[in-house]
Amino acid sequence: MKLPSLTIKGHTLTAPIVQGGMGIGVSLHPLARAVAEEGGAGIISSAGLDRLLSKRNGRKYDAYEAAYEEASLAKDRGGVTGINIMVALVRDYVDSVKGALDAGVDLIISGAGLPMSLPSIAQIKDTALVPIVSSARALKIIIKRWERQKYRPDAVVLEGPLAGGHLGFGLEEIDKEENRLETLLPPVKEMAQQHGDIPVIVAGGIYTHEDIVRFLKLGADGVQMGTRFLATEESTATEPYKQAVLRATQEDIVIAVRPASPCGFPFRVLRESPMYVEAQQGLREPKCDKGYVLLKDEEGKFTKCPAKLKENAREYFCICNGLLSSADYNADKEKPLYTVGTNAHRIDRIMSVHELMSELKASA
Repeated sequence: MKLPSLTIKGHTLTAPIVQGGMGIGVSLHPLARAVAEEGGAGIISSAGLDRLLSKRNGRKYDAYEAAYEEASLAKDRGGVTGINIMVALVRDYVDSVKGALDAGVDLIISGAGLPMSLPSIAQIKDTALVPIVSSARALKIIIKRWERQKYRPDAVVLEGPLAGGHLGFGLEEIDKEENRLETLLPPVKEMAQQHGDIPVIVAGGIYTHEDIVRFLKLGADGVQMGTRFLATEESTATEPYKQAVLRATQEDIVIAVRPASPCGFPFRVLRESPMYVEAQQGLREPKCDKGYVLLKDEEGKFTKCPAKLKENAREYFCICNGLLSSADYNADKEKPLYTVGTNAHRIDRIMSVHELMSELKASA
């Protein structure tokens, strides 16, 4: 089956494939450019961008400057490009949104929490705003809140429990039949149709052309895929990260519970991730010198994170340092943390984005 196009707020994908925004340092402009050139939506991740660009260019960046520059680089060869900005990164969220908007990015995709105030952060022109949800109820909440800001979602990503990284489900909910992506889609699609026929993009566990076709026939307008793009030549994941994916068996892919992400969401990782192993054994002395997931204390200062406390050494891994190390930032000082989707064990080689997109479009 030839895949249809997908248009989101005037931005047309010739194939309805959105590359997942994988942070930290996996989804940067080389990957996003390559996907956009193949007719999909290429997405960068805002997570940790300030430090990654500071190291790359030898000068200090803040969150605004980093989002602006990387988004500009991603879009300079045309096609549809966007940025994934996590709500959980409270400290840098607003500045990342402003930088991306000023760069004229085509899409802002936002999850890891509900992006309640996204339309009000700055003036929205041609950029499409796309929340990530895990249920029809979450979409309804966002629609109602955004209506007060005189805005409607331009599309929505419905993420099921088979995705990589942070999951929008409690641990006890992940394996329930009612939370399968196939089950979640119909009520979300109905809700989207009731509010202006918002395009629905499904994510989590989608691997082949046949998977894409199946979900399109179930009513999805497009798909989002992360792990398959992780294992491409253009992905900026480190070589050890990619090789860990190639080695992975199904049993190697786990949902981190103890130790866990300090963000409070279940988190899917490779069991062999060095920081995950180190935290399990209580070997890492708590250190918080990056602070992307810090929350405000009683004085309104960003100081709070459960991974900072020594008594929590076996309970939480330091997601900031772990993911930065997996992007080869301070890898000599910190152990890396490898996050993947549930189908990572099926990957057996590294391919180019052109090869992958041809396979997914069934044009090979």
